[in-house]
Amino acid sequence: QVHLVESGGGLVQAGDSLRLSCVISGRTDNIFGVAWFRQAPGKERQFVSVVRMNDGLAWYDDSVKGRFTSSRDSTGTTVDLQMTELKAEDTAIYYCAAREFSINYYNDASRYKYWGQGTKVTTSS
Repeated sequence: QVHLVESGGGLVQAGDSLRLSCVISGRTDNIFGVAWFRQAPGKERQFVSVVRMNDGLAWYDDSVKGRFTSSRDSTGTTVDLQMTELKAEDTAIYYCAAREFSINYYNDASRYKYWGQGTKVTTSS
């Protein structure tokens, strides 16, 4: 089993920065990708970013490209999401998710087996 715990959410103003962390524990040997998704009230869960754990390469949704950066630490037990230039539309619950063996169709939430409980980010305009 794999466990994910997010932290770092909060209330910020538009233009501010915030850093989210996802701590990964348990049987992590086969974890190949760790992603961030978000869900705003009344909306579907949306892909934000994914990190390929073997080399640290990351991919992003167009809505956050250039503003958000996701990275893993050297031990592969933490994946961060550095968010800058936050906007009101970034308000959502942010979830960390992990999957094994590949990151094909990385923006498809149904392909992720493990999920954290979420951390809330609210950006006031």
